[in-house]
Amino acid sequence: MKHVSVVSIVGGESLIGRELRDLIAGQRLPVRVNLVGVDEGAMTLTEQAGEPVVITPLDEENLSRSAVVILAGSKASSAKALAGARAGGPTLVDMTYAADQTPSARLRAPMVEPPGYSVPAGAVHVIAHPAAIALALFLLRLGARFPVRRSSAHIFEPASERGEKGVEEIRQQTVSLLSFKPMPKQIFDAQASFNLLARYGDDAPQSLEEVQLRIERHLASLLGGRREAPMPSIRLVHAPVFHGYSISIHVEFKAPPDVRAVADALSSDEVDVRAGDLEPPNNCAMAGQGGIAVGSISPDRNSSKGCWFWVVTDNFRLMAENAVAVARSLLPAPDEAR
Repeated sequence: MKHVSVVSIVGGESLIGRELRDLIAGQRLPVRVNLVGVDEGAMTLTEQAGEPVVITPLDEENLSRSAVVILAGSKASSAKALAGARAGGPTLVDMTYAADQTPSARLRAPMVEPPGYSVPAGAVHVIAHPAAIALALFLLRLGARFPVRRSSAHIFEPASERGEKGVEEIRQQTVSLLSFKPMPKQIFDAQASFNLLARYGDDAPQSLEEVQLRIERHLASLLGGRREAPMPSIRLVHAPVFHGYSISIHVEFKAPPDVRAVADALSSDEVDVRAGDLEPPNNCAMAGQGGIAVGSISPDRNSSKGCWFWVVTDNFRLMAENAVAVARSLLPAPDEAR
């Protein structure tokens, strides 16, 4: 009987967990997906492609049968899985940043990693923040042909980065505003609907400053000190949208750029360039699409060496693509599996 590796997803019912499940199913990976709940307890049911799927309890015995365990739930559930991990057990892929600062963590983003990149055995593979992956993909492709002197980026973050609770709160705020009722503010501690925010309220569970620091830290690691693509200045802003990152980027090159040649240099399997008269990308149209899209490429009228770019990505799809690529590389070959 042919052996099939087991990939367990802790938090498979979360927004990013569902994206991960859809991507694995769409790519027809030769694995059996085991959905693990974020808590210990009785089994529950969910659905996948219209079929019922069992969510099993979070315990050591359940995870030990897996080749790879992907952490996609809460930080608490990820911490529990990390605490129960043993040497020689399943390899962990963290999408929640619970292991971000631990000694065994190694930042991963296969889309932008150099050829032959590897990490030591026993490492926890932490998937980089999607905004960091998007910026690294953009800057590394651009800088390979047109060395960058400096750049800056305004990153517009969607409510879905705060999970289902963030999406639900911005929905409820919208309904409350239109019906002149008090707004819930447990997640943002501020009016997030119909509003741009440079920071959340003081009582928000997570601050924008904390997220910006993570993006900067991850991006610095992904760029690896490359001279042709130096670290940009970034500013994170909350946008009143449900899904998808939008990023406005200004780049100053070392020589005046040719816009058409710049667009050609960016184009690849992972970068969809919407140049010329094509409609610029937007976060709604990008939903469910892989990689990043770049458009509205225009020279800076006040700087001969400057150029503006508009970059959009589906935050969950981009992160899931990189997580699946990592998981695929960790699975044994069919003839090696036992």
